[in-house]
Amino acid sequence: MKDTVVVALLVVAFALVITTHVALALGLAKRQPRWRGAVALVVPPLAPYWGWQEHMRKRVALWAGGLLLYVIMLVLASRV
Repeated sequence: MKDTVVVALLVVAFALVITTHVALALGLAKRQPRWRGAVALVVPPLAPYWGWQEHMRKRVALWAGGLLLYVIMLVLASRV
């Protein structure tokens, strides 16, 4: 049962990070300069950095929270 919960949370956390990453990249692509959206899509640390500068704070917080949850679940999954 514990294994199932850890794996499920791992999958959910990964999906959250990917979804918010794409949302950040699309949000950046709608703002000037537009090239930042494409670059942020392939260079993950730039998405929250530029997103914070563009006042997309909720998306950045979700991205960071999802990444933190993912790392925690990854550590727990490796111990099981």
